[in-house]
Amino acid sequence: MTAKILVIDDDTILSELVSYILKAEGFTPIVANDGLEGIAKFQAEKPDLVVLDVTMPKMDGFEVCQRIRRIADTPIIMLTAQGNEDHMVQGLDMGADDYVVKPFQLKPLMARVRANLRRAGAGPVAPDKINYADDYLRVDLENRRVSVKGETVKLTPTEFKLLATLVKNKGRILEFRQLLEQVWGFEYIDDVDYLRVYIWHLRRKIEPDPKNPIYLLNELNIGYFFAPQA
Repeated sequence: MTAKILVIDDDTILSELVSYILKAEGFTPIVANDGLEGIAKFQAEKPDLVVLDVTMPKMDGFEVCQRIRRIADTPIIMLTAQGNEDHMVQGLDMGADDYVVKPFQLKPLMARVRANLRRAGAGPVAPDKINYADDYLRVDLENRRVSVKGETVKLTPTEFKLLATLVKNKGRILEFRQLLEQVWGFEYIDDVDYLRVYIWHLRRKIEPDPKNPIYLLNELNIGYFFAPQA
């Protein structure tokens, strides 16, 4: 069976282009032209992945993303305006798995679609016994739980995978390309800015002071590492 992809965007020309290339790549496209229609088609069609624009009439992409997350873990790729990091961060907060900046080329978008479908269908990962705990931060990899000062921190699957990868290699610098390939896949190995946004977003959730991190550190122009404090 071919994967069903729901495209929610009020730009009808762009939706038609994306739908055309999806069909050419062997997917089954479903199109909605506003947020309300998108929610209705999501519930009716149960797609395997959603491509979701941020700025739309009736209901914006953030609310659509939030509503989908209440009922499903379906991968969501958000389309954001160029240079608008606030949109990227808010999309991640709402539970988006990925984002693509407008204007974009269709072939790279298809690569993101395939990568997200592949990650979603990868199946359960074997529990990992490598954990981390100090008086402030606890990372329980086996139970997929992260807490700060005893309070559970909600991470998206991608954020957790990024943190887990760093914790499992604590004290060791992982190059940008290594992290991108291990967490997202080979399609992402040149997207260093993408990794920076995720690191910054993760710091906001687990660091005592995100502007002066003590756990998620970077080696200039090389990569990132997890610095144990215990």
